[in-house]
This record gives sequence, structure tokens and C-alpha cells, in this order.
Amino acid sequence: MAIKGFNHITLNVNALDESLHFYEGILGMKRVHLGHTDAYLESGSAWICLLEKKNLETAENEATGVDHFAFSVAGDDFDYFVQRLNEFQVPIVRGPIERGGGLVVNFLDPNGIELELNTADLKTRMKDWR
Repeated sequence: MAIKGFNHITLNVNALDESLHFYEGILGMKRVHLGHTDAYLESGSAWICLLEKKNLETAENEATGVDHFAFSVAGDDFDYFVQRLNEFQVPIVRGPIERGGGLVVNFLDPNGIELELNTADLKTRMKDWR
């Protein structure tokens, strides 16, 4: 049982429109979804979520930049990984839950960086996005 690969990165941004201009217009990523405060873009096998959080510079404990990194795991391995997180008393900040067509658990590394294990791919997530 092992992590299958990189899943996605969610970035906190101040202005969704400006960020879309950069990632679509300059980097050439393809928009897959646009919500009120979020957008999903892909390029090849890489995909990102832009999550607008206005006035981040004044909000406590929030800043622009990386919100979390997500890794893909097989559905059959998901419970094993959650068990390991609990066994090693890794702080879980969300989940495990069903979200976006897959199973998700968010947790903190020793530096407080939020990580996610996710069983869904982008295509599946866009079918069942909430």
C-alpha cells in the first residue's frame, strides 16, 4: 500500500479573476470548473484549485499561497491510511468523509502543513462537486 501519486494543490488567492488570468492566460491551463469562490484548472495530469479568500492579509491564520497538498490513494487503501494516521496520532483536521466523488481525509504534517489523501480524480470530482 502506497500513495499513488500527486492529486492536486489548493491555493488561497485574494482575487479569483486575477488568478484565472494568470493561470489560464499566461500559463495556459484549462478551466474545468468555475464556482462563486473557486475554480479548478488542469494542464496535462496536473490540476489545481484556486480558492478565493478576500482580504487574506488581514485574516488571522490565513494567507495567500498553498492551502493544502493532496495525494491520490486507492480506494481499497484509504481505510489503512486513516488507521495509520490515527495510530501515529497525526492531527486530522477534516474527515474521513465522502467528498467530490471520493473519500477524503485532511491532516497536518509535523510543521502544521495541511495534507490530504483523496481517492477521486478530477473528472470524478467535477461530476459530483459540492
